[in-house]
Amino acid sequence: MSLVSAFVFGAVFGVGLGLAGMTQPARIIGFLDVAGQWDPTLAVVMGSAVAVTATLFPAILKRRAPVVGDRFVLPEKRAIDVRLVGGAGLFGIGWGLSGYCPGPAMVSLVTGAPPVLVFVACMAIGLYLGELLLRGPATQEHAGAADVEDVCG
Repeated sequence: MSLVSAFVFGAVFGVGLGLAGMTQPARIIGFLDVAGQWDPTLAVVMGSAVAVTATLFPAILKRRAPVVGDRFVLPEKRAIDVRLVGGAGLFGIGWGLSGYCPGPAMVSLVTGAPPVLVFVACMAIGLYLGELLLRGPATQEHAGAADVEDVCG
């Protein structure tokens, strides 16, 4: 059931990104162009997501477990540290330069457009290198694609 639900939720997420125009780098670049032809689409999408989350998240967490799954998986680390700020900075730089965020880039892979392929390849390489750096030299022989989730979430 979890693979089916993951597929369905991922498909709904991907369709939503496409319908909202978030798979178009020009939308993101337009949002960042506050001195020129500013495009508020990203602000509307983000504001809508925050409103839905702020409204529903407290009610959902009152449940003993999620509808699909045996337990809620919430972040345990709450400290703002150098890794968090540095990672957010790198994410923002990459997003601003390319116009792609990881989720919309993965959805955009279906287009086969060379910029998307290059972005996703660079993202995968960056995740792998980040995994190597976080694990250190003693455990590098165990680093692999299946462990990238540890870096991302």
